[in-house]
Amino acid sequence: MTQADALTGKLFTFEGSEGSGKSTQIELLADELEGMGNEVIVTREPGGTEIGEEIRHLLIHNSAGNDMAPEAELLLFAAARAQLVRQVVIPGLQEGKIILCDRFLDSTTVYQGAARSISSDPVSYINQFAAASITPDLTFILDVPAEVSIARVKRRVTDLPDRMEQENVDFYKKVREGYLLLARSLPERFHVVDGTRELRENQEDILKTVLENI
Repeated sequence: MTQADALTGKLFTFEGSEGSGKSTQIELLADELEGMGNEVIVTREPGGTEIGEEIRHLLIHNSAGNDMAPEAELLLFAAARAQLVRQVVIPGLQEGKIILCDRFLDSTTVYQGAARSISSDPVSYINQFAAASITPDLTFILDVPAEVSIARVKRRVTDLPDRMEQENVDFYKKVREGYLLLARSLPERFHVVDGTRELRENQEDILKTVLENI
């Protein structure tokens, strides 16, 4: 039996710019699926494990991260992912659970690859190594214009914004373009959701699509 044969669960990932509504939709979906009797794991990147949360703090909240090289950022995200995959994702999939992950390897492809302009070859190799070649069964992209992302972030942030929230509109545009390019290149895995629509409309769209894939 190969590892792929042993993974009977499902991995659904959620991607998008800051303020796109990912976290809200994940919470709503988890409640719906659990209400139907499914075993659901909700996790996030970077984070999801004790080691990953420590890396998250360094990446996003620690002032030392302000001078971080793009390559160092890439490797730290990969380190958090490697731990999450081996400690949470693979065991959950082996147990037949549904895993909902707020960001996964596509975030690295877009944020560090497209937006930070790191060559695609090392990004791809590091992604696959860290993720143990685990690929999401389906990835939802919550798509919103860059200006909407920034406006939402400003409304929700009460303390000092984190490193990603402090990026400018050009960075957000590169992120959005990177996600849409991925969606066009792999339409069988990506499902683009208009993040400017009513919350309930997107909730129903996402639930319907997930049920068609479990």
